[in-house]
Amino acid sequence: MHIDVLTAVPEVFTSPLESSILRRAREKQLLSVAVHNLHHFSPNGRIDDYPYGGGAGMVIRVDVVVRALRYLQSKRKYDEVIYLTADGMLLSQSLLNQLSMHRSLLLIAGHYKGIDDRIRHYISREISIGNYVLTGGELPALVLIDGIARLLPGVLSDGISALEDSYQDGLLAPPLYTRPPEFEGHKVPEVLLSGDHKAICKWRHQMSWQRTLERRPELIREDEAPPPEYDGENAAQRDKSVPASEEEGPS
Repeated sequence: MHIDVLTAVPEVFTSPLESSILRRAREKQLLSVAVHNLHHFSPNGRIDDYPYGGGAGMVIRVDVVVRALRYLQSKRKYDEVIYLTADGMLLSQSLLNQLSMHRSLLLIAGHYKGIDDRIRHYISREISIGNYVLTGGELPALVLIDGIARLLPGVLSDGISALEDSYQDGLLAPPLYTRPPEFEGHKVPEVLLSGDHKAICKWRHQMSWQRTLERRPELIREDEAPPPEYDGENAAQRDKSVPASEEEGPS
């Protein structure tokens, strides 16, 4: 996967791209990201101007962005040209899954008050990361890159992990636990310590349903039935435990 990014403030990308999963993905040559300074595509370095009709704020110029797009498109063929904007399609896990199947993406991070609306004629998709407004599209672009990168084969040490994330099956992920089995009176559910993988899978599915119903009920379709033998009260019960003497050694 290769991603090019057009931005007015390229320095925003430095630390995230050199940290954690994104750094590892790039070191493994599973992901390459090139950040391009939009100012370099303007003859005088200026990329914005006052809005026609008046009003507050500055607007990114269409000629500067299109000049940058045509230069990059002369070097590479892109599967998608994506503009990060508050009024775009809301980012979802299914959309990340779809984008992760591409080979090359070009992202445009808006800034200032916004972009000249004519720029929209040169892009293929508009994406928002939420119903709120940020200073620019740089952080949303990083969110998009991170969400895509962890889905690329070989990026995560455990390839199954990404498939078990929240939203992958339309539900939130179940609660997770690790050692110790009891901490300040809070106990790990007994089923997770039982070694019964069938029972554990069933419990996790029930808890995913319960958590989604409690926190994000809009994610559950009206025609979707609860898991077999689902009991909301018992599924939410978390106070059973195993004696500390039965704790296994570190793995």
